[in-house]
Amino acid sequence: MKKKLTFGMLAFTSSVVLAACGAAPSAGSSALGTEVGDTLKIGLNFELSGSTAAYGTAEKNGAELAIEELKATGEKLEVVTQDNKSENAEAATVATKLVTENKVNVMVGPATSGAVAATIPNITSAGVPMVTPSGTQDSLTIGADGKVNEYVFRTTFIDSYQGAVLSNYVTNTLKAKKVVLYYDNSSDYSKGIAEVFKEKYKGDIVIEETFAAKDTDFQAALSKIKSADYEVIVMPGYYEEAGSIIKQAREMGIEKAIVGSDGLADSRMIELAGANNVDNVFYISGFSAEASDKAAAFVKAYKAKYGEEPSMFAALSYDAVYLAVSAAEGAKTSKDIAANIAKVKDFEGVTGTMTIDETHNPVKSAVMIGLTDGKVTSSTVVKAD
Repeated sequence: MKKKLTFGMLAFTSSVVLAACGAAPSAGSSALGTEVGDTLKIGLNFELSGSTAAYGTAEKNGAELAIEELKATGEKLEVVTQDNKSENAEAATVATKLVTENKVNVMVGPATSGAVAATIPNITSAGVPMVTPSGTQDSLTIGADGKVNEYVFRTTFIDSYQGAVLSNYVTNTLKAKKVVLYYDNSSDYSKGIAEVFKEKYKGDIVIEETFAAKDTDFQAALSKIKSADYEVIVMPGYYEEAGSIIKQAREMGIEKAIVGSDGLADSRMIELAGANNVDNVFYISGFSAEASDKAAAFVKAYKAKYGEEPSMFAALSYDAVYLAVSAAEGAKTSKDIAANIAKVKDFEGVTGTMTIDETHNPVKSAVMIGLTDGKVTSSTVVKAD
């Protein structure tokens, strides 16, 4: 393969050993992998329809922009795109097709943690690495035996890190001593973030309320919240329910700050809530257009191609493709690509500089985005406590 990578590609150093060498679960160590020929084969496994299509579509766009740029530099890439329909079982089926029928060398996606988890046995038995742009559940990179999953990587931070970031921001930036914790009890993602927040936050959680995916009426819980004494509502969850909650809360006269996880990082949340209601709202993001010249260039290119601002999900997927293609340098099989990704150090992406740690998670900072009238008015780099 020709290698003319331009976007600040990572350096592989001989002094960095493969993380957690005996870490493959089940058939990982005996998997043959797929052969890397003159053309690198990339499989995209995204939620292009269904309840989380906003994430998957944005990630497909980001991935395709990266692929277009890489091809323009002389990279030989073949891409196979599949819709997992926002269904975990379908994500697993798609993964099987990509690795057994299409013989891809690396897979990017899925977007959501449940879908990622469903694909792990299939990509592991095939010896094909997967890079998820936004699967945040802590356990994705760690098997039930406590060993690192050899073929699972991500470009986003993990749930427990988000819980700690929320605690830091609420405590040190918003100076809140009393909060309401309102989260999606039907989602492992939301529950995981909430649990870490409860562990880390040293102030008082005066009310803890939950909702579930597909809920539409939040009046009862919000009435209880409205009459309480607190300063901030902490709300881990996804954009669909968050948008409706924000709308109903503001219409009830609840004006306190609402701070959410990266599941709120989509324009659909603002559409559902109504831009005039999205005031004093904050959410964690893995991307800020103001963070670097590289990020600004990505935004310009994305807007030129798609006619809209890129979301965090698009940026994370863009980085995932560049990361995967970089790791194919010198690789003879997909197993080699996995080994190279595990050695990544100081990769400069549009979402920041990242190093893959011993548990296959990126070490990077988060950005807290602040919104006023539905528009971004602040961007603050925040680390965990």
